[in-house]
Amino acid sequence: MTNRYEAVYDISVWLGAESFDYPGHPPFSREPIGTARGRGALELSKLVMSAHAGTHIDFPAHFIPGGKHIDDYPIQRFILPAQVITIEDKEAIRPSELENLDLKPGDALLFKTDNSISGQCTSGVFSKSFVYMSPEAADFCVDKKVSLVGIDYGSIDRYDAQDFPAHHKLLGNDILILESINLKEVPPGRYTLFCLPLKIKGAEGSPARAILIR
Repeated sequence: MTNRYEAVYDISVWLGAESFDYPGHPPFSREPIGTARGRGALELSKLVMSAHAGTHIDFPAHFIPGGKHIDDYPIQRFILPAQVITIEDKEAIRPSELENLDLKPGDALLFKTDNSISGQCTSGVFSKSFVYMSPEAADFCVDKKVSLVGIDYGSIDRYDAQDFPAHHKLLGNDILILESINLKEVPPGRYTLFCLPLKIKGAEGSPARAILIR
C-alpha cells in the first residue's frame, strides 16, 4: 500500500517503558495473566493506571468545577490542524518565543522543548525540574483562541505551582491540554494532529495515542 503522507510521527510515549508515574497518581502496571482454556492458552493482561498516565488529554473537569468531561466533545475535536514550535528557553515557555507565530483560531499548538530534546520525556523517571508553560504563555494561547496545547512532559505547570495557573487559564477557556508527548524527532512546522482519547464515559482525562501527519 502506498503511503499517502509525506511524514507520519508517533508522538506518544510507551506506557510501562517510557512513561513515569506523576507523584500522587496510581502507578501504571501491566500484569500478564495466563489462562488455560480448552483450545489452548490465552494471553491476557490486567492494566492499572491513572486516567492521566503516559500521553494523555486533560479535559476542563480535571481542574474546573462543573467543567466539561470527555463525553462533552465530538470526535472532531481530537483531529486538528497543528503547529509544532521549538522552544529554546530551558526553563519555561514564554510569550517572547511565540509572538511571531502564524496561528489561526482552532489550531493546536505543540511545544518541542528540552524535555524532548534531552530525552527527559521518555526516561521513565519523574523529575521535578522540567520545561513548563508560564502563565503569560497560557494567556497568549487564550488570546489566540487555540483549541489544544501540547507539552512534552507530564504537566504543563511547574511542579511546585500551588494554584496550577496554566491549567486553570487553558481549561477555563475550553483549551484542551495534551501532556507527555515526545517531539524529539519532529521538525517544527505545520501538521494534522490526531489525538484520540479512550472512550471513557464521564472521564476528566484519558490516555491517548497521538500522531502527527503531513
